[in-house]
Amino acid sequence: MNVLIVEDDPRVSDFLERGLRGEGYRVHVARDGPSGIEQARELAASWRELEQSGVILLDLMLPFINGIEVCQTLRAGGIATPILMLTALGAVSDRISGLRMGADDYMVKPFAFDELLARIEALMRRSRDIRPVADRSLVVRCLELDRATMRVFRDGEEISLTARELALLELFMSAPGRVLSRERILANVWGVDEDPLTNVVDVYVRRLRSKLDRAAETSLISTLRGLGYRLES
Repeated sequence: MNVLIVEDDPRVSDFLERGLRGEGYRVHVARDGPSGIEQARELAASWRELEQSGVILLDLMLPFINGIEVCQTLRAGGIATPILMLTALGAVSDRISGLRMGADDYMVKPFAFDELLARIEALMRRSRDIRPVADRSLVVRCLELDRATMRVFRDGEEISLTARELALLELFMSAPGRVLSRERILANVWGVDEDPLTNVVDVYVRRLRSKLDRAAETSLISTLRGLGYRLES
């Protein structure tokens, strides 16, 4: 549930960032073509390591390198992350050019935010669908996360989680047994711009733990004072 926004207009990028964070996405922002390419490469590697999915929202008219060239560069470099182009250029030739250069979808500004959410969800489903079946679920002890449907089960019983709690659990289950610092959790689930002094990580870990451990004698998530949290494997 990751999104990289590559957009030079601060009004558009700020609107998208606030809206997507409110929906529980982990959001990163780049302001021009070169930084968009750099961040996309770094994030794609990180998402692969953590076995997470993501989508790139790519503006067409960018400083230094335009969106078409950014898309072409990423595809030539083996970056398969779904790309949704956002642009004011709505001619058929523009849409065809973007799709032929490797974009997966195309939206013309202005657009409805609800439609954008639906298209992002569709691209993420599509990216999960092309994974091997074995990779669609994360299983740690008695806990299972089906990433195709984002449903969670403990001992076969389904647990209802919010979007933010799902993102937090997905991070834990992608690195079972490893200690995750509050700073790393904050950066991955809330984004690098979140205030590092906030206690939001502790609050959400408590909420997640209470839901996962509701009818259990032992907790799956351990607290390591001064270090962070760990999902016991």
